[in-house]
Amino acid sequence: MTTTIYGGIDIAMKVPPHQYQAMLAFYRDVVGLTPITDKAPAVGFELGPNKLWLDEAPGLSQAEIWLELFTERFDQAAERLEKAGVVRCDAIEPLPEGFKGGWITSPANIIHMVREPNAW
Repeated sequence: MTTTIYGGIDIAMKVPPHQYQAMLAFYRDVVGLTPITDKAPAVGFELGPNKLWLDEAPGLSQAEIWLELFTERFDQAAERLEKAGVVRCDAIEPLPEGFKGGWITSPANIIHMVREPNAW
């Protein structure tokens, strides 16, 4: 049986420190998105049915978008992705011990978190 992979709700924008405060102000003050503040120090914004999280990323020189995908069985999804030649890149950002998910990259080097909805 092939496990289904489908869109998640989180979008992460990794932003270098020299642009971080300006990006927060842009989405909050210029665009007017509703802030998400209950997961401090993480800062997010409601983006329709999705959540846009801005993460300060000291190692970057420009912003990157990271996307989330859900699957009910990460082990099966990981096997499917591996067979398709998808690159795993779990070293890019640490995940908790026992976390039912992992990091992959698309052919265009867009990072994706693939995880079970209740992986935490």
